[in-house]
Amino acid sequence: MASNMAVRRLDLGYFIRPVPETGGPQPRVEPVLAYLVEHERGLILFDTGIGGADPGTEAHYRPHRRDLADALSAAGVALDDISLVANCHLHFDHCGGNPLLGGRPVLVQDVELATARRGDHTFDELIDFPGASYEELDGEAEVWPGVWVVPTPGHTQGHQSLVLRRPDGTVVLAGQAHDFASGFASEQLARQAALCGVGQPLPTYRHWLERLADFDPRRVLFAHDCSVWEPAESTF
Repeated sequence: MASNMAVRRLDLGYFIRPVPETGGPQPRVEPVLAYLVEHERGLILFDTGIGGADPGTEAHYRPHRRDLADALSAAGVALDDISLVANCHLHFDHCGGNPLLGGRPVLVQDVELATARRGDHTFDELIDFPGASYEELDGEAEVWPGVWVVPTPGHTQGHQSLVLRRPDGTVVLAGQAHDFASGFASEQLARQAALCGVGQPLPTYRHWLERLADFDPRRVLFAHDCSVWEPAESTF
């Protein structure tokens, strides 16, 4: 556990999810959020915003980008201050600023990087750019004291979350492990019901919730939702 870790959320824009992908009658505007972690060893940036895309993708999602350097400047830091980068996965709306951070280690699951390099997953220029330096992980790892990378597959096979063990309680940066805090809450309740012996039928939940529960998270934050999950019994 690190003695002190502050987390700051960065607004890096939004995109419009079209009706066929929302499951409802209307399109949905979704934020694109990154997280700046201040650790005693340096600054970690979890996700880096929306990258350039081809005309078809631009028309499909109509993204509005906020410059990463501007977002960091508003937080009082510069691109050169970043020590370590982690992406929850390598879709273009999560790794778009990586080429601005050449030379910094990028934490990624090996299966995610391999998938990205096979094509039809993201855009090549966001993966193999000048100065790209990947630290490939095969599963879980404590990368700095109190900072854990935990695989949370689902949205992509190589999706990962960042777990921050702080003295005041664990914070999980869950990326797109769930699109919304409400989805995470629903699966947490399904797990709780199963552990209490409630009979089937019950909703299914993802196996990695068991591992996240080991960390006793106090807050879980997401890449496309400004809402924050907290345990039912919380102090405000």
